[in-house]
Amino acid sequence: MKKSIALIMVLCLSHSYSQSNYQKFKKLSAPKKRWVILHPSKASKALRISKETKLLADSIGRTNVLDKDKSGGQVDAFRHAYWMARLHQEIGKSAARSLGKAHEKENYLMYKKIQLEEGIVPDKVSSEMDLFNNDVGLSLTRKGIEVSKKSIVYKVINAITTGKMKIIKKNKKGDFLTCNGIIIKKESLKKKWKNNKCLVTSNYRRN
Repeated sequence: MKKSIALIMVLCLSHSYSQSNYQKFKKLSAPKKRWVILHPSKASKALRISKETKLLADSIGRTNVLDKDKSGGQVDAFRHAYWMARLHQEIGKSAARSLGKAHEKENYLMYKKIQLEEGIVPDKVSSEMDLFNNDVGLSLTRKGIEVSKKSIVYKVINAITTGKMKIIKKNKKGDFLTCNGIIIKKESLKKKWKNNKCLVTSNYRRN
């Protein structure tokens, strides 16, 4: 099976992928490998936009524009929405959405292996948040229509600050809360895909 995938990638991606990128492909999760195989001509753009998004989100996370929370907070929401907006702009809505879904499938595999994403093991609520924010991001651009990156940043931040996106409910200390405002003990979250975390609007103010 691995040899078959490798052969497909050599045939499909030789025109756009360097050897170093092929090595990166081999390290991808199964869901993302499938996406690349189905979208060979769009893979290099998706990789470039993914790197762009991470750098931008990290930069914004160091400012006071949003809440600085990369895991379940506004910066997390920004990362997903901007990613989808840029992908929609350059590779189309369907391909962008399917890549977002592949990412969430990857997160489920990470949960199964107890691997961290932004310092926390992924779970069902985080995945629901990401998919919701992905859809918001997809609505902010159109394929082929030129909109500056700066304008997209403003659109995403506006969507967050006006409550059009979702974040996970926490207090100022960073403790996860139930929808009733009760602190969720960290021990109760271990090795659980489903838990009592609560999604709230992205303009929710932590107390």
